[in-house]
Amino acid sequence: MASKGKGSRTERELVHLFNQTGTWSAIRVAGSGLTKDPNPDVLAGNKKRHLAIECKSIKGISKYLYPEEIEQIINFANKFGAEPWIAIRFNHKGWYFLKTEDLEKTKSSNLVINLKLAEEKGLKFEDIVKEGDENARTNKI
Repeated sequence: MASKGKGSRTERELVHLFNQTGTWSAIRVAGSGLTKDPNPDVLAGNKKRHLAIECKSIKGISKYLYPEEIEQIINFANKFGAEPWIAIRFNHKGWYFLKTEDLEKTKSSNLVINLKLAEEKGLKFEDIVKEGDENARTNKI
């Protein structure tokens, strides 16, 4: 499947997961990666929390990101009043949610998420949708 199609499919999957909880609502931001204005892939929220989510899906164990991508999601979230999160789905491992500050920097100053990092510092979907806001904290690079 083409990368764009796979990305859209995984974004819709994540929206469906949030909406199935009964306490969260989510929408996919159409064309989020195609406009000059930075937008998240998914917006999700409940009565207590609002999340701006950049979604990634990979077959392997590592995903490299440009710092600009992360800065854009942080800037959008700050203006919108949301928490910026990176959601990554590893095939056969499910979704992991990482705070932007938990991403690792490479020697070339890019950022990387790997399965080990996601398992150590990330939250599973069940954890991110807990009603409380105990996971909210300031984001930075």
